[in-house]
Amino acid sequence: MPRAKAAMTAERDDHGHAKEWKPMTIGIERMHLEEDAGKNVHEGLPDTDKYSYIDLNRAGTPLGEIVTKPDFRTSWQAYDYVNHVRRVLQWVGASDADMEKGNLRCEANVSVRRIGETGFNNKVELKNLNSVRFMQKAIEFEIERQIAAHESGEGVSQETRLWDEQKQETRIMRSKEDAHDYRYFPEPDLQPLEVSVEFIDRVKAAMPELPDTMRDRFIATYGLNYSDASQLVGDRGLAEYFETAARISANPKLAANWVLGEFTRELNNSGKTAAESLTTAEDLAELIVTVEQGKINNNQAKEVFSEMFATGKPAAEVIAEKGMEQISDPAAIEKFVDEVIENNENQVTAYRNGNDKLFGFFVGQVMKASEGKANPQIVRDLLQTKLKL
Repeated sequence: MPRAKAAMTAERDDHGHAKEWKPMTIGIERMHLEEDAGKNVHEGLPDTDKYSYIDLNRAGTPLGEIVTKPDFRTSWQAYDYVNHVRRVLQWVGASDADMEKGNLRCEANVSVRRIGETGFNNKVELKNLNSVRFMQKAIEFEIERQIAAHESGEGVSQETRLWDEQKQETRIMRSKEDAHDYRYFPEPDLQPLEVSVEFIDRVKAAMPELPDTMRDRFIATYGLNYSDASQLVGDRGLAEYFETAARISANPKLAANWVLGEFTRELNNSGKTAAESLTTAEDLAELIVTVEQGKINNNQAKEVFSEMFATGKPAAEVIAEKGMEQISDPAAIEKFVDEVIENNENQVTAYRNGNDKLFGFFVGQVMKASEGKANPQIVRDLLQTKLKL
């Protein structure tokens, strides 16, 4: 029996946050080609309480359907598996795999049984799943509904149900008998297609590095943790952006923090992809190096990056325009320190008498006097030396 190794699946807390990742292997029953059909539309259009609409936009479009074995045991396993398939399809350029646009669809079959039982009870097929998260929620609801039905003695009918996102529940669409209810019609004019091992090997050799392989390489090569590496390879453009920034800046961990933090936030706010960003990975690497050199501090860097993202300007140009290049000359900073000490005699006396909490006050005064441009570490070093005198 063919097996498909899904990337990983995670145990999650009540909020859906991953706690521990584990390998998961799912059996494949078959993959077959179909022609997409028209569909009835019962919501989202005017007067759906009176009319049913028919959408023929995708009628006749070829599609491939992967049918898995009943190997899933939780809604989150299904969520992780579909995301894995979706990511791989996007990665190799086979499909945009956008569920909201119909590039990818998932129809989940749910059946529950008591612990120790070996047979399967009636299953329910879930449709109208427009996102992977909707799918997970629909499965979770259906599991609870079926458990309650069995425990009450009502039982579960074999049927197709729709997910209602507004009500957060499934509702019946139609009943069904068995597999023949799908009404598949084989195409008699299509002859068997035999694929040679050599052809498969050529295709494999031409494929790009897949996300799971890249994730493992990011962990081994760049010292990233599993969570960060997994987020980066969730999108091919984001992964390539990170790797370029990491290579040029020579600081992969800081590059990962920026890409998963400020860069991802700006992308989400703007609705852009990494490939559409005006700020290139080379630009981000320049900013990272600038921070490491002490020319600007982290807070300034975030302000600079926001401007870079909005305008496409390089870091040096934005820093110059804002006049925020950090002062790292100890002699120049020492003048600010001496001024602060001279103007705050009472606080100096209190500090020297044991009030250590005032140290932050002195740092703040020096930063204020330098308009936030003084290198904070040099400020601290000079204050520690001069306040002891």
